Amino acid sequence: MSGLETSGKLPQSQHGIQEMSRKKPDAEVNLTEQSVALAQFAAERVIVADRLAIKQKVVVGLSLNEAERVIVARLPDLSDTLRQKWKRKNSRITIADTAATMMVVAQSLLDGDPMKRLTLLFIAKKLIDCLDQNVVPQVPPVPPVPPVPIVVTKSKSVGTVFQFKITLLDSKPAIWRRIQVKDCTLDKLHEHIQAAMGWTNTHLHQFEIKGERYGDPELIGDDFAEFDGVDSTKTKLSELIPEKTKRLAFRYEYDFGDGWEHKVQFEGRRPTDPKVKYPVCIEGERACPPEDCGGVWGYSDLLEAISNPKHQEHRRMLEWVGGSYDPEEFDPAAATKAMKKGLPDWRQME
Repeated sequence: MSGLETSGKLPQSQHGIQEMSRKKPDAEVNLTEQSVALAQFAAERVIVADRLAIKQKVVVGLSLNEAERVIVARLPDLSDTLRQKWKRKNSRITIADTAATMMVVAQSLLDGDPMKRLTLLFIAKKLIDCLDQNVVPQVPPVPPVPPVPIVVTKSKSVGTVFQFKITLLDSKPAIWRRIQVKDCTLDKLHEHIQAAMGWTNTHLHQFEIKGERYGDPELIGDDFAEFDGVDSTKTKLSELIPEKTKRLAFRYEYDFGDGWEHKVQFEGRRPTDPKVKYPVCIEGERACPPEDCGGVWGYSDLLEAISNPKHQEHRRMLEWVGGSYDPEEFDPAAATKAMKKGLPDWRQME
């Protein structure tokens, strides 16, 4: 700050000092106000210097000439110690001395003739400049608040999985599974359904969605030369099920001879769990029927035969299913394991 010329750091009333120095001695100026402002300025600098423990530091840049030093030394309210310092040309004037002198100059403005007051105002300006130079620059800057470090972490983006409930139609009691899979083709969904239900992927299959057939032309074409459906190996779930779709049901048929028809109920998208590896079977009930048992109605007859030792087909059917079969048995964990493992490719089977 350059003393009176820098308005930002001086008391507002200090501007009057500079203005008064440009006017004639008989100009009407509120001297009491100017005196209070000068004294306040000096007091503020002493407080700052005290906090910084530099009150007794010798000032630099004090520009009072010899005549001005004589005037200061003659001020009636100046202490004897200060008076002696100002009389000596090379005396060591401290910050505390300068501030104390400033207060005496401020008080002396209220006395004396106009010409003396004008001289004191010029002296006051030099004292202000000196205090500014020696005290204000010493004020430690407010330490900047260290910026809060922004830790950029590579968070895994939250994806979604498709949740389906697959129910074998006309099975009583119902045989069903609830699965979650990532976006994939209908052909891959077929594989997930096979593994979750317990089928062996040894027969043809197709989907019927909104009146449209979906299947693998390469496989179905062998038996149905004029397959006019949509290629399930190229159709993805995200293409069939719009983002805002909450529920959608369609049919999945496996083994065109036995005619195992399933209702596939889309139950919505779910956020992925980073701890889970998909696909998964969440839950379900009852065992999958044995392959080639004649569809739902043949399966019903099979259960009746193996559950009744007196049934004429009991022994033969029991041997056919491998010696034992529990229609109520189902393990979601085992189904999930089968889904992750996948099934043999029908194309490669002879």
